[in-house]
Amino acid sequence: MKIVYIMIVLLLAIQLIRPEKTNPPVDEALTLKAPDNVMKILKTSCYDCHSNETKWPWYSQIAPLSWNIIGHVNDGRDALNFSKWSEIDPKIKTKRLKRSIKTINNGMMPLSNYLMMHEAAQLSNEQKKTIIDWCNKELKKR
Repeated sequence: MKIVYIMIVLLLAIQLIRPEKTNPPVDEALTLKAPDNVMKILKTSCYDCHSNETKWPWYSQIAPLSWNIIGHVNDGRDALNFSKWSEIDPKIKTKRLKRSIKTINNGMMPLSNYLMMHEAAQLSNEQKKTIIDWCNKELKKR
């Protein structure tokens, strides 16, 4: 029974370790401008991790789960941030578009653990095609 009490105390204590959840201001002049059908898919399936417009769910308040979620969002923003699309170096943007095609084709995005709690983010084959076609059009502009 002593171990159970220790575990409860530890679980409560780690709640005090609170990494910062951020949503930096969005400058509309810098954000991605894409066709409405593309934007709708991206906002539903990608923006929580790849923009400054994260919708933080209630469970992002509970450690240690919160640490994982905040880490994923920070990593996602570092990899590709649609809120800063205009600031991304063209060479990096080309790499990110190519990586987007690859990760969507391989079913690696959205992340499976994200999809467990966000079923609407699951990409249909038609949605995948829409995003990949858009990425390819963007690549042809480069």
